Amino acid sequence: MRVEPGDDQYDTLVVGFNQRYRASPEAVHVVRSTEETVAAVSEAVRSGKRLSVRSGGHCYADLVYHPQAEVIVDLSLLNRVSWDGERRAFLAEPGAQLTDVYETLNRGWGVTLPGGLCPAVGLGGHASGGGYGLLNRRNGVVADHVAAVEVVVADRRGGARAVVASRESRGDLGDLWWAICGGGGGTFGIVTRFWLRSRGATGDDPRDQLPRTPERVLVNAATLPYEGLTEESFTRLVRNFAGWCGEHPSAEPPEGAIGAIMIAPHKAGRQIQMLSLVEAALPGAESALREFTTYVANGTGMQVGPSLPMRWDQTERLLSSIEPRTMWHLTERLAVKSAFHKTPWTPEQCAAAFRQLTRDDYANDTSRVVFYAAGAQINTVPEDAVAFPHRDSTYVVTYESFWSQPGEDQAHVGWLRDVYGGVYAATGGYPIPGKDTAGCYINSPDPDILDPEFNTSGVPWHAFYFGNNYARLQRAKRRWDPGNVFRHSLSVRPD
Repeated sequence: MRVEPGDDQYDTLVVGFNQRYRASPEAVHVVRSTEETVAAVSEAVRSGKRLSVRSGGHCYADLVYHPQAEVIVDLSLLNRVSWDGERRAFLAEPGAQLTDVYETLNRGWGVTLPGGLCPAVGLGGHASGGGYGLLNRRNGVVADHVAAVEVVVADRRGGARAVVASRESRGDLGDLWWAICGGGGGTFGIVTRFWLRSRGATGDDPRDQLPRTPERVLVNAATLPYEGLTEESFTRLVRNFAGWCGEHPSAEPPEGAIGAIMIAPHKAGRQIQMLSLVEAALPGAESALREFTTYVANGTGMQVGPSLPMRWDQTERLLSSIEPRTMWHLTERLAVKSAFHKTPWTPEQCAAAFRQLTRDDYANDTSRVVFYAAGAQINTVPEDAVAFPHRDSTYVVTYESFWSQPGEDQAHVGWLRDVYGGVYAATGGYPIPGKDTAGCYINSPDPDILDPEFNTSGVPWHAFYFGNNYARLQRAKRRWDPGNVFRHSLSVRPD
């Protein structure tokens, strides 16, 4: 379906989750098949139009919706999830939202993916950038479970075609599969199908091809009120969380299966919250979770509740409820930054964050710093196994602000820059890959990283997102998209 300015659907198809960014393309192609995708790309390439690609519309920055986009290919109706017996893998299309992927896989076969918390994220961008969630320590990132892809690429004759690349492919096709698994969306072509099968999976039973869904999990909630909170207690809390992650790098259960998220909002949010979980059936699960929460809370005043058993599908709904919602998807504006860490924050970093979280001249209960436990199974995969390079960090930090009024953009973006720039002041405002930090997450795209006003590190942007894998990503780009048809501000450059 081709939608143009003046059509009823147009206004809803030129803006995504982040209302800060809007496009005004000549056409939006809402495709329903690989063939329609090939036709849309061919038309754009032959007419010299700038292409942009949307899977779920959840991109945080202007990688999809920007003023230069003349044609948008919208994949939201490519949303099937099924079992492909011929390939011994699950077929999932890029427009499928994570909540539907999880539900279909679990109800049909009792398996899952270690993906993110937000239910409305599309699989296409999520898997292409890596894919993080609370099962990552147990099962790695989503990209580790991509066995093959069907990709619509722009050919050298000015048209387009679909190719299939897999984990078993060699040469140029092998490079294409590898690049899709962590090189970011909208860069090499348009993925119209993912085939999902874990590394090392054998046989033809669907239940053995992806991680089994935990039947029940133990879930713990802990809180620390801002009232009376001192910088010393905050510092201890943050360093405790990071310290546990650093001391438990092994993927061996039950410790290796613990997932945890700690949310420190601006003090307008009244309290810091931590949610942690582990598969209930694992031997020693209850004591391992208790040891984790005790370790983090020690000496901080954090109030730790009882660990309660829950069905996994209930847990997914609970986790999705911690995402900020301002009339969900209708009025949301946001900005996000990220960092991979190998060692605990220094006292100076803790102090910088605490100052911003307790400012009196700024208030927003959905501006926050979020800590995720990482490592374990993620780090058992070599750095160059797929394009996703972050295999030596032990926790991840995201910096987020959500609001609804356009007139507040400057205040909230300014706060985010202040907290992030303060935490990484010693390394030029960004977490340079090295002894303590390991760059940034491409699925939390940050346009400021290109701006020398904010990134004074002297380290190129791609080193933060792709590390040592960038040269091979460029090789794949030159082979599969030499005309740079698929591009945005943070896409891989061909040279």
